[in-house]
Amino acid sequence: MIPDLVVFDCDGVLVDTEGAIFEAIAASLTRHGLPMDPVDGAHVFTGSTMPALRDKARDMGASLSDTWVDEVTEDIHARIAQGVEVFDGVLDLIDALDAADVPIYVASNGTMKRMSLSLGPSGIWDRLAGRILSCETFTAKPDPAMILHAIAQTGASPARSFMVDDSIPGCQAGLNAGVRTIGFATEGQDAQLSAIGATVANSMADVRRLMLDQ
Repeated sequence: MIPDLVVFDCDGVLVDTEGAIFEAIAASLTRHGLPMDPVDGAHVFTGSTMPALRDKARDMGASLSDTWVDEVTEDIHARIAQGVEVFDGVLDLIDALDAADVPIYVASNGTMKRMSLSLGPSGIWDRLAGRILSCETFTAKPDPAMILHAIAQTGASPARSFMVDDSIPGCQAGLNAGVRTIGFATEGQDAQLSAIGATVANSMADVRRLMLDQ
């Protein structure tokens, strides 16, 4: 099957940024009274918007000011600017989808600046210019707004469209939009993503087979 549309999450799907992001978040939360290591932080907060993460961390005991989101966002941007890796197979899959004239969008609960830093060095940022969507403009996942926008822009059939995400909110957004949803599990989240109805893939080679070889 040639898809009508493919929508990718950014962090943890196209680029391996989750470790860098949660290094910065865990260090900041620890400084503000909530001891946290990056692995635990990823388990608790993956898929959250930064304001939602702040509110949850406050409920857990962190003493966070109203400027904390801006402060930790700068920490995250600085860490990502040091360099992050594109997942193996991502560029080959983008090439294959382009060759088949399949529209590609990105839908992220992160900032546009974060994505420009993480996607810029590989060329993905420029290749997908105008098709990179953020919760800065759209309602955050699990709301399907970003995916529905991509469907509206392309005229795609939801039944022939895919969402690829590594988080519960992101996969839920795909399911809420009625598209075929692939849970990209590289951090042991297979069971959680499968439990909500996503089809689990552990590599981009698996993602490619699910999209193009069925």
